[in-house]
Amino acid sequence: MLALQRIEKENLILPKKEFSILAQWIYDRDFTQWDEKIANDSESGKLDFLIDDALSAKKSGQLKDL
Repeated sequence: MLALQRIEKENLILPKKEFSILAQWIYDRDFTQWDEKIANDSESGKLDFLIDDALSAKKSGQLKDL
């Protein structure tokens, strides 16, 4: 927890441009991790239920055209 507290403290004194760069880096890192998690879940079959639900809805006529 000390590392997080140190980061929070240092973050408060960052110049605006450096803060923006850091914020973008954190956003990009989070997005990459999320993207990898979705890809892994998809490859492992954890998301197959979504396909099954969609196919079932299509078969029963519950889907609407966009």
